[in-house]
Amino acid sequence: MKKMICSSGKWSLPLLMMGVALLMSSCGGKTTEQTVAKSLPEVIVETMSLEAVEQTFEYTGVIKPNIINMIGSQTSMRIEQFMVEVGDMVQKGQLLIKMEATNYLQTKLQLEQLKTDYQRAKTLYENGGASKQQIDQMETQIGVAEESLANLEMNTRLVSPVAGIVTRRMFDNGALTGGQPALEVQQINPVKIVINAEEGNFPAVKVGMPAQVRLDIYPEQVFTGKVSLIYPTINQVSHTFEVEIKIDNGNLKIRPGMFARVSLNYGVKDRVMVPDRAVIKQSGTNDRYVFTHNPDSTVSYKKITLGQRKTNHYEVLSGLEGGEQVVVAGQSRLVDGTKVTIKSDE
Repeated sequence: MKKMICSSGKWSLPLLMMGVALLMSSCGGKTTEQTVAKSLPEVIVETMSLEAVEQTFEYTGVIKPNIINMIGSQTSMRIEQFMVEVGDMVQKGQLLIKMEATNYLQTKLQLEQLKTDYQRAKTLYENGGASKQQIDQMETQIGVAEESLANLEMNTRLVSPVAGIVTRRMFDNGALTGGQPALEVQQINPVKIVINAEEGNFPAVKVGMPAQVRLDIYPEQVFTGKVSLIYPTINQVSHTFEVEIKIDNGNLKIRPGMFARVSLNYGVKDRVMVPDRAVIKQSGTNDRYVFTHNPDSTVSYKKITLGQRKTNHYEVLSGLEGGEQVVVAGQSRLVDGTKVTIKSDE
């Protein structure tokens, strides 16, 4: 058999290629598979399981007075004297403002005269000197005058309808009010806060449910409140509903306008908790995704809905189930359907 050798004494190109082919075939497919496996992206995965998660939600808001009363006469009257000043604590029924009493005194005198005339007419009627119609008319006039006097008294001596604190004064002594309020009184025991709770928690919120309230001004203290009112409609844009919470304020430490954080506990639910390092935020949106590992060694790109954050994990409301494997490292080279190899988390 003749050797095919070139003039330089080296192997010819066809023989060299044949040798490489024989070498590869002698090693079988094992080397090829190992080479392919080494080229696949390596990922670290964790198997998801259900955990009992306490459903504690925190909301923010501003403290409001329980009641706000605007104090003033129904008609335009002149202020004779303010009996209180801004910052004064007042009791229910306490006199706050004396208004000019000229009309009140005139009406009072007219009523006294009507009653005197009525007694005379009644005596005449008993002796046949007056008709029953006259007596009825005078009784009606007295009734109208009494109502008018009572209304004038209410608008001349202005009292507080609640126990509270004077927070504003709109006029000075001697001013003509023009029928506008002259004082503002706020009831600040209790106080309240209105929060916007998530639509999904609507069935869980009940009147009387306890709430924990924290104020930035008192960082070490926790105040106790209770749900006092649940608004019956859902905001179709934000998918939230309003909840009113009242807080006892006997020591008056809490004041309207303070920033507050409210915590409501809705009980415990079984949830998947996904590591925060596994969660991918879709650029330009608020959507969150993870890669899940499939039995055929590929990965799937899945959208998930997150709930609360607990240390370095997120509660998953939808998109993942217990038992699924989630990629927690090595996501940078992945797209939906990528085949991967798993390495240990060392």
